[in-house]
Amino acid sequence: MNNVENGHELLVKLAKKGKMEAFESLVRLNETKIYNICLRMLGNKDDALDASQDTFIKAYKNISKFDERSKFSTWLYRIAVNTSLDMLRKNKSINTVSMDDVKENSLGAYEKMPSPEGNPESITLENEGKAEVLSAMEKLSEEYKTALVLRDLQGLSYIEISRITDTSLGTVKSRIARGRRNLREILTGGNVMSLKGGDLN
Repeated sequence: MNNVENGHELLVKLAKKGKMEAFESLVRLNETKIYNICLRMLGNKDDALDASQDTFIKAYKNISKFDERSKFSTWLYRIAVNTSLDMLRKNKSINTVSMDDVKENSLGAYEKMPSPEGNPESITLENEGKAEVLSAMEKLSEEYKTALVLRDLQGLSYIEISRITDTSLGTVKSRIARGRRNLREILTGGNVMSLKGGDLN
């Protein structure tokens, strides 16, 4: 267990005892990652901010139920993903945001978070192709989009994604492979993205 996880463990214990300062520290340690997950899931800064705030509110209300044998960050990511998916469904039932809004609102924050290093299967987004990829990801199913956000944009491991989405490892790998294949089919032109390691599958 690394220093970050040790810090989380102690803060969680204190937060469970009602120490607000401890929970506020947990928020500060995780707010950027949670916001970025929500932003990539929702493609809109305002919605991402609302979803990230809702994530921490839900975490605060349910922290007494958190199983300390698990990683706090994994538990928090699961809440963020589910909250974002709920908001996506709600938005679709009301009014779908335009692709121009998605591109304009997503790119600034995305550029601050480079693609994960050392992941031979990760998608490397070229500067001129970011908008196209982000727009294309909006066309994927919830399952595929979630898998690609967590794997290729957040750099999480297959095991972590399995725990966050509460699905089997085989299902996670299948969704990532099929999601990448579908994304490749949606995108036009070979210069939209380049691949580390060559193949998407």
